[in-house]
Amino acid sequence: MLDALGLDPVTDAVYRAMLAHPDDGVSELCGRTSLAEGAVHAALDRLSEMALIRPASGDTRRLHAVRPHLAMQILLARKQAEVAAQQQQLEESRAAAVRLISEFAGEDPGASRGDVEHLRGLDNIRDHLAVMNRTVESQLMTFAPGGPQTPDNMRNSRPLTQELLGRGVAIRTIYLDSIRNDPATVAHADWLASVGVQVRAVPSLPNRMIIADCRVAIVATDRDDTADGAVVIRTPGILATLCSLFETTWQAAEPFTSGARPPAEEALTRQQHEVLRLLAQGATDETVAKRLGVSPRTARRISTTLMARLGARSRFQAGVHAVQRGLFGN
Repeated sequence: MLDALGLDPVTDAVYRAMLAHPDDGVSELCGRTSLAEGAVHAALDRLSEMALIRPASGDTRRLHAVRPHLAMQILLARKQAEVAAQQQQLEESRAAAVRLISEFAGEDPGASRGDVEHLRGLDNIRDHLAVMNRTVESQLMTFAPGGPQTPDNMRNSRPLTQELLGRGVAIRTIYLDSIRNDPATVAHADWLASVGVQVRAVPSLPNRMIIADCRVAIVATDRDDTADGAVVIRTPGILATLCSLFETTWQAAEPFTSGARPPAEEALTRQQHEVLRLLAQGATDETVAKRLGVSPRTARRISTTLMARLGARSRFQAGVHAVQRGLFGN
């Protein structure tokens, strides 16, 4: 019972026996506790060391057990001293860690301090994502561009997803519409939805981004090479903007279902709408491919089909015609 205060079960048993039978000697204590004489002597030494027993007044041959209320004060004082020592050791360790981090940060001219931190390379990004996943409390919001996911990423992410959901973390993920063309990614999205993740899709996404509790965000520094580096953002004003961007995109996105109905033959798909919007801005097929998460060949095919449909002689003209005809809606 008193283990937390440093009194092991054997020593506790001997102490209790001495309180109940103050006139007992070692042999009597052995009989009452069913302990060997050596164990009783060791317990008495421990009790003496902890100041819970002392020689009896007027008879130094007998030992007196300190009354429980005083013993608790002694044990609590000892424990507080131990905690204070551990706290001091912790502070020293923390200071050493800060010095180590500062030393290495000083060797990286690209590293930043404060509310914005630059990460170099995939390993550092993964380290920060691991910390984010351990500390997120209520919600995780993700932009997932790049098209189909790799089998390893999908397989390895499932235990973490289940662990986060088990902790009560709400997860919302926005994919690209183009993942509907990859059966494995569609199956993974269906699995996410089945375990409680909210999944939606849009024609294009601005960048890879993960936001935890609207308190910290990790954003790729290069939209086309998300493994190159990332920025960790904790600035409240920027976070508010990023969270607003996510919510706006989320409202515009459609719930992901593997059995989504195809559009009417005359209507443009959301993906085609997005291609026209990008073409009107002068985007190349390569840019369109990256934004939609498709191959350049697929992007060229979509652009060519739209040009023919709109009677345009160039990709840019197709975008202009779409604007003139009001195909983007309000």
